[in-house]
Amino acid sequence: MDSVKKRLEEFSQEARDLYLTRSVPVLDQPPDPLTFYRDWVGPNKPCIIRNAFSHWPALTRWTPQYLREKVGSKVISVAVTPNGYADAVSANRFMMPEERHMSFNSVLDIIEGKVDKRGGVFYVQKQCSNLLEELPELTDDLEPHVPWMSTAMGKFPDAVNFWLGEERAVTSMHKDHYENLYCVISGQKNFILLPPTDRPFIPYEVYQPAVYHQRDDGEFEVIDQVDCEKVPWIPLDPLDPDLDRFPLYQNVCPLHCSVNAGDMLYLPSLWFHHVQQTHGCIAVNFWYDMDFDIKYNYFQLLEALTEVVTA
Repeated sequence: MDSVKKRLEEFSQEARDLYLTRSVPVLDQPPDPLTFYRDWVGPNKPCIIRNAFSHWPALTRWTPQYLREKVGSKVISVAVTPNGYADAVSANRFMMPEERHMSFNSVLDIIEGKVDKRGGVFYVQKQCSNLLEELPELTDDLEPHVPWMSTAMGKFPDAVNFWLGEERAVTSMHKDHYENLYCVISGQKNFILLPPTDRPFIPYEVYQPAVYHQRDDGEFEVIDQVDCEKVPWIPLDPLDPDLDRFPLYQNVCPLHCSVNAGDMLYLPSLWFHHVQQTHGCIAVNFWYDMDFDIKYNYFQLLEALTEVVTA
């Protein structure tokens, strides 16, 4: 087992030495589909792309006043938590947010500080193509897909998501099985990225799922989802990693990047990521289903070996 563990550690270092960069590269314009697939999707490497959606009206139109006029009365799904962490480990539970349905105007009132939010943190983050399902009135302000990415992938996106939230709303460290194009319309998103080859150093544990619920007095309670299967999740906070508990994490070399208004981040599938944002940041992301035959098979092998040596 020691030899397998050593080889996994060497594999991570070799990936950094051979093809991964120490920072996220920046492209000044979107590449052609073949180049993008060859240089970024195939090698599974992230990059920031500028001037990729400068023609979208959303960049200039999506002010609070415009959004109020366009979709202010629409009722949308909003994640509400006491601490800003939705889908994250807390108190030995996998905590999911309270999903509240409220008008877009009400969300803006909270973000602009016009009403008392009673201690909750609010985040429009429902990842089920909520832009198309809940806010179709805004789709004329952008493209329904990214043409060069759709050509590169040979498919249209599986989901188009809309994001709006407070500064305290944080996305805990996790990975997705999608090729992700993350477009910041206003504000800034700050990412911590780890490649799939760092999986041997990233801890997973299994947790009882539970949901937050805010009572009438404003206090939050935790409701266990007793009929649900336990959830494997990462208990480590990359902003303050507990290296005494998770000593292997000191072997990672995280990439930090800021994605500003008008920038697009290509976040490859299976990359671990943690996200923070400025207050009132608005973003749209496109999820393209990954090529399971290529990327997923090697990651499954890596994960299986990791579970064996850490058992």
